Amino acid sequence: MKSQGDIASANLVMFVRTLRSSGFAVTTTTTQHLVEAVALVGMHRGSDVREAFRAVVVTRRSQNQRFDAIFEQFFSGDFVITLDDVVDRLAERKPVHRAPRIGATSAEETEDTEDRDDVVDVVGGSASERLMDVDFADLSDDEAASVAALLANMTWSPSSVASRRWQPASNGELPDLRRTLRMLTGPRGDLMPLAFSERRPRQRPLIVIADISGSMERYSEMLLHFIHGAQYKFSSVEAFVFATRLTRITRQLRARNPSDALERVARTVLDWSGGTRIGEAIGAFNRDWLRRVGSGGPIVLVVSDGWDTGDPNQLALEMRRLGRSVHRVVWLNPLAGHEGFTTTARGMAAALPYVDDLLAGGTARNLVDLIDLLQTSRNRQRSIAAR
Repeated sequence: MKSQGDIASANLVMFVRTLRSSGFAVTTTTTQHLVEAVALVGMHRGSDVREAFRAVVVTRRSQNQRFDAIFEQFFSGDFVITLDDVVDRLAERKPVHRAPRIGATSAEETEDTEDRDDVVDVVGGSASERLMDVDFADLSDDEAASVAALLANMTWSPSSVASRRWQPASNGELPDLRRTLRMLTGPRGDLMPLAFSERRPRQRPLIVIADISGSMERYSEMLLHFIHGAQYKFSSVEAFVFATRLTRITRQLRARNPSDALERVARTVLDWSGGTRIGEAIGAFNRDWLRRVGSGGPIVLVVSDGWDTGDPNQLALEMRRLGRSVHRVVWLNPLAGHEGFTTTARGMAAALPYVDDLLAGGTARNLVDLIDLLQTSRNRQRSIAAR
């Protein structure tokens, strides 16, 4: 028979899941934050706990009525006793997998980082290996936190391309006449050494446009953890999310702690778990942002399941414009790894001719495939008709 504390713990977890399914922008750390909020206000009055919970999860006035109804559903009757058990139980629990602070410099974290030589090293162990292949939508909150930590700690480097700038090189592409003449004035001038230069390597910028509609919620949440870590590997990362409107979240993702970054995103985005208008979102990016952030031949990563309520002709038109303006378009579809997947969804079918790479994006293992792509310089795969 389950104890009162077990029932209360399950109740709190289900409370968070219900909030998520009802359109609230909760993250994998919301349960712990609710417990911390209760610890601050105390357990004497249920109304205080309600307001503490509200401060954690409600971001708009229009959500208050829904929040009150869900709160009453889960925490009525012996509320104070059962929730008190949860506070004691979670306060004593030491988290096994906690998303580390990106860029930490403690000795323990440094030693842990030095032990990782590549992506495979950070997924060792049977538990982590199992989670690598679990669909993001099937993860429990604890498992999602563990996978988020794995994504944040993957060690990899994006590929480099030759820039327009030149740098000295012992065996370069072209003779450097200026440096050669300068060397003639030195003590070895009579030997007439020939200096060479080569193009300086640079990284292509990365632009992420992620779908946060209802069907994509858990997938997008995990992808944002991955992108948060990726921004420290690329010279430039721009991030946007959309459901019914496009929102730039680049600044919010710069918070060093990934949980803090996702909370800032949740409080900024107004259409989380809304409908899906992919064509309008890509059009808004092309119109308002492409000239501002599209220089340098960027790689654009579109994250969506392709289920679209907008005009497919508009989506095709905007994807064609996007593809002509950037180096590469990669579409990450979490459903692409499912058995029986086809590209017949209206949005996916309209966009596909203008996509260089269609990859699965539903598991951590799928993201390793994405890393493999970002670590190599491949030629474009788009059909001639789409160019």
